[in-house]
Amino acid sequence: MSFGFDLDLLRSFTAVVEAGGFTRAAERVHLTQSTISQQIKKLETNLGRTLLIRDRATGGIRTTEEGELLMSYARRILSVSSEASEALGRSVPLPKTVRLGVPEDFAGRRMIDLLSGFAQISPRTRLDTVSGWSFELRRLLQAGEIDLALIKREPGDGTCIAKWEEQLVWVGDQPLATSSNPVPLAVFPAGCIYRERAIRAIESSGCRWRIAYSSQGLMGVQAAVASGLGISLLPADAILPEHHLLNGADGFTPQPPSELALIAITKKLEPAVRELADFLVVNLTSLRRTPAAA
Repeated sequence: MSFGFDLDLLRSFTAVVEAGGFTRAAERVHLTQSTISQQIKKLETNLGRTLLIRDRATGGIRTTEEGELLMSYARRILSVSSEASEALGRSVPLPKTVRLGVPEDFAGRRMIDLLSGFAQISPRTRLDTVSGWSFELRRLLQAGEIDLALIKREPGDGTCIAKWEEQLVWVGDQPLATSSNPVPLAVFPAGCIYRERAIRAIESSGCRWRIAYSSQGLMGVQAAVASGLGISLLPADAILPEHHLLNGADGFTPQPPSELALIAITKKLEPAVRELADFLVVNLTSLRRTPAAA
């Protein structure tokens, strides 16, 4: 089976071989280590050959026979590509990679469609997106592993590029809510703002609580609530038609809004990062329709 070589995959492959590992290669081509690993796997899948193996003696990476053969061709292919670009008088710069972190419970279809829209209007920017919980996204941002992060937080918890108010509501089976002590909760893992808010509110009311269901994903918590396994505190845009809203009459005090914030480490953003930030501000404001001034 014949196919054309993807120059980006070949660049990553040669970088790994020349640097002797994925970490140094990622720094060389300005991509994350996970992206480099994915590109090598894609190249190996396309070829149906194993190109790199771990050297047990040194702990580094070395090429297989097929990898060594490809390396000799890869250098020539990349060299000819560069020569052709120069000969045509329009050397093509490498795409700029922008790394974005989005909340685990926010990485749904609407967000994917939104990011796809950015990719279409900014073809020279390579978007590298990772989803996770807000406390983990903060850590990645501080470590310089991502450029921008959308996080869920308490209102006013630090500076940001932009922020949006997020309405929170109690949901669950009404008989379960009024007759259970301790209150069964369907929640996200420890560190999630919704989980912490729910526990504090129940303790403040003088009731006890227990974790009846815990899930890494929004769909799991939504399903647990719909099935009557537990009570949860969720953003209003995560409520399903089969969910029953709870209020003060059920023993659940209304909660003040939380906040979705777009943050970065520095105020001076690189042009490609600023372009993505501006795009998110405009489009998230349109999506959520409840913007708050930054």
